[in-house]
Amino acid sequence: MTRKDIRPEQVAVACAICGRTLLRGEHAVVFLAAGERREVCELCTAKARHQGWIREDARLEVGTRTRRGERRNLLDRLRTRRSGVGGEPLAPPALDPEPAPAMDHFPEIDEPRHVHAVPTSGEMKAEQALDLFNETDHPRTIAGVARSLGVPTVAVQPVDDVPSMVAIVVAWELCWYRYEVDLADSDSPVRMAQKGHELSELQPSDRVANAAADDLGFLTLAAGV
Repeated sequence: MTRKDIRPEQVAVACAICGRTLLRGEHAVVFLAAGERREVCELCTAKARHQGWIREDARLEVGTRTRRGERRNLLDRLRTRRSGVGGEPLAPPALDPEPAPAMDHFPEIDEPRHVHAVPTSGEMKAEQALDLFNETDHPRTIAGVARSLGVPTVAVQPVDDVPSMVAIVVAWELCWYRYEVDLADSDSPVRMAQKGHELSELQPSDRVANAAADDLGFLTLAAGV
């Protein structure tokens, strides 16, 4: 009889911050610390940045952007030289230019503010918060955990103390995640706020489901909410 080589489908990965073994479907984020690669779960990425660790993909992106910038600057200098020597003649200076009118002060320029308009009704806040959540990588985490623990309960509710904030709680029997969505923040509106392993740690309102998650982890508000 031929023996089959049985190997685990997935190598166990432990988070370098909290030490938790990643569940099936979760993806580790690679950071660089002291010249070494550290794998961190998505829930601990903020702590890794706080400790001064650098994301590996962020470093590669900065290096590529810097090389592109240097290449563009070199091309600009070459074009400038060609326009003065052997290229198109430079425009002659204007004769007797009129002096610019004197100004007592420079006009103030208002810089654009990137602020989202916050809806007034609770249902509209919840819908907008779910749209922003679904544009992030968090649904991939939800889908990965759901493949192991089943369908979660999802509670979406505005935060009373902060009018622009909406809380999203995704819970299973063995763990739960709490996300906060700032509708007024256009840069990074969605963040992981808390996580836990006991449903008793949640408030009663956080366990009342009013939304659902599909197979891909995308969240939708329940009808009639």
